[in-house]
Amino acid sequence: MKTINTVYIVDDDPIFVFTAKRVVQLADFCREYHVFENGRLALNNIQKAAHETKQLPDVILLDLNMPEMDGWQFLDELQKQQLHEKTSVYIVSSSIDCNDIDRARQYKCVKKYIIKPLTVPALREITDEIANSSDDENQE
Repeated sequence: MKTINTVYIVDDDPIFVFTAKRVVQLADFCREYHVFENGRLALNNIQKAAHETKQLPDVILLDLNMPEMDGWQFLDELQKQQLHEKTSVYIVSSSIDCNDIDRARQYKCVKKYIIKPLTVPALREITDEIANSSDDENQE
């Protein structure tokens, strides 16, 4: 079973970030997490880690509506730079707009669209999905 080492929480809402950190801890979801208040900061950190051959995040919990660089712009840049191949992105948004959900499916790196709030059961589903995909890769 694959362990989730590093998670990026990319969201500008301090209440969501506080709650997400708590839920991540309660679920024993990962070894470490980092918080970024917009996509630009997260992308810069990913680029720096890739350049220095450091650990890329295993999972990104990504909000869509943020200042400076929103979730869609972040996904576009991540895809352009091919930095998404080792990272699973889970959109965590308050938007229930079907257009957003359909648009999210267009990105290879987006594994799931989660409507806020983030919960322990949702994180456990992510853990199970990653474990199952890791098992599938090992069998090939």
